[in-house]
Parts: sequence; C-alpha cells; structure tokens
Amino acid sequence: MSLRPFHLAFPVHDLAAARAFYGGVLGCPEGRSSDQWIDFDFFGHQLVAHRSATATAESSNPVDGHDVPVPHFGVVLTMSDWQALSERVRAAGVRFGIEPHIRFAGQPGEQATMFFRDPSGNALEFKAFGDDNQLFAT
Repeated sequence: MSLRPFHLAFPVHDLAAARAFYGGVLGCPEGRSSDQWIDFDFFGHQLVAHRSATATAESSNPVDGHDVPVPHFGVVLTMSDWQALSERVRAAGVRFGIEPHIRFAGQPGEQATMFFRDPSGNALEFKAFGDDNQLFAT
C-alpha cells in the first residue's frame, strides 16, 4: 500500500498572515482559496487554513525533557530538508518553542525535531530520521 496524502483543516485568525507564513516562510505552494480559507501543498499533503475567531487550545506533555505542545501537527522530512527548513525558519525570525535538536539520542526512535507556532498559535513539529526505519521503533 502506498502512502496517500493526508488532509488537515485547521483554524487561523488571519488569512494574510497564514499565507505569508505557510507560503512564504515554510515555502508551501498555494492551491485553491476563498475569502474564508486557503489550501496549501504541505510537503505533498493538503493543509487548509480556515479563518476562525476560535482560539486554539494550549496544553503540553513531557517528552524527552521538553514540554511538547498538544495538539500539534507536522511532517517527517528528509534530514537535509529538515536542516534547510530549520535554517529558513530561523532566518525568518520565527521563535522556536523547542529549538532544533536530536531527541532520543542513541535510543530507538532517534530523531531530529523542532517546534514552533504559526501566526495563529497552531503548534507545528517537523522531524527527520537518520534512518527512516526508526519512525515506529520501540
């Protein structure tokens, strides 16, 4: 079975800020849009930013010494794409909630990870594995 793209719709407060962040900072091409929503090609997946006045919930869980925001979403990139995105996000002045680092170093599931929020407060995690077989390692 080949992996199919996922679809995720999520709230944003400001479509112009979402367009600048997802399209500009993250480099996600824009698809269809209206005055209420924007489709983005999120690394091959369909991400839809919907204008909403509803704020996102903020909570966290401890993971490997960090408070990981819940809920969050993101994508697993290649290590070189992860490094390039990390540099692009840093250059854009985006504040990291959890700085780019290696999680579970020397253990099953070792991964590069980073967290930051979009302009509407949605938490994003981007990760990469030196060995993709570690994605579901126990």
